[in-house]
Amino acid sequence: MILSFKKNFFRNFLPTICASISKNIAHVVQTAKSGCPKRGGFHGTLASVSDIRNGALDDQSLGQLPTEQADPRFANIDRLSTAQLAHVMNEADATVPAAVAAIVPQLAEAIDRIVERMSKGGRLHYVGAGTAGRMAVIDAAECPPTFSTSPSLVNAIMAGGDGALVGAVEGAEDDFAAGEAAIEAESVGPNDTVIGIAASGRTPFVIAAVGEARRRGALTIGISCNQDTKLSAAAEHPLEVSVGPEVVAGSTRLKSATAQKLILNMISTITMVKLGRTHGNYMVDMQVLNSKLETRAVRMITEITSATAQSAHLALQGAENRIKTAIVMVEHGVDAVTADKRLDAAGGRLSKALAANN
Repeated sequence: MILSFKKNFFRNFLPTICASISKNIAHVVQTAKSGCPKRGGFHGTLASVSDIRNGALDDQSLGQLPTEQADPRFANIDRLSTAQLAHVMNEADATVPAAVAAIVPQLAEAIDRIVERMSKGGRLHYVGAGTAGRMAVIDAAECPPTFSTSPSLVNAIMAGGDGALVGAVEGAEDDFAAGEAAIEAESVGPNDTVIGIAASGRTPFVIAAVGEARRRGALTIGISCNQDTKLSAAAEHPLEVSVGPEVVAGSTRLKSATAQKLILNMISTITMVKLGRTHGNYMVDMQVLNSKLETRAVRMITEITSATAQSAHLALQGAENRIKTAIVMVEHGVDAVTADKRLDAAGGRLSKALAANN
């Protein structure tokens, strides 16, 4: 079965680790694989998709990947002191930002294409398995509280569903048909973006999802940590960040996952900035969900408007905790209804609403 993470997932399954964002995750949608029509896969130039469908992935090709290699520099880590091993891992991790920096030009181009589609009402779907899928879930889950987006706007699809978030689900990442079915279940279309994430670049579930998304006309991006991968061949915009062998050979929850998190941070954050979800570097679309965030919201209002803390707090209350509305209220001396209308006329962009002569 395919489970796409939606509204009540974290509240029902992981309340202890996701309590602050649980109500922002959309409910789990489940589709039986048997009910999905057969696919022909994505053809065109994507031989990799049909190769994987036909079982062309072998143990030898996996063993040749840099992320699977045993680096001789780390051969004796079991003999190191705790402090020595911590230094070794820290030094290894320090190489990741440079590896990500090397693909920034390609990443920027991909983000621009995402913004174009989302500006037309499109959605952003992450697809992953194992650690890569968990990185996707984390990033998607943070978008609603940070940017007040709908939980369906940035969505994570994970091989194996909710159970795979905290444990391995046997065979989930190898299920090609399930990857295709997941995209169908989300009704992915031409304005949407699907980003496949796989350290190896060879995960069948992910490649199938990207291939099906591309067949439907969606923008497709592939994030992998090796070169010339099958995921890169399947996606329009390949992002190959070469992190090299892991400290523990093959454990791609280490440098590979760090690289994935950095890239996803940039994709979601830059996209939201470009869509007007910030004002400068202020998180003005943030959801005010607790006392800490209320204090932060009041501080933002005072710094942007020069209002007193008391006036900012009153405006925030009058705006029912909508920060942008409160700022327009203070700056233009209007009520919440009028402020909301001015923001709507400005397409939700605070700078444009503040600059308007009304």
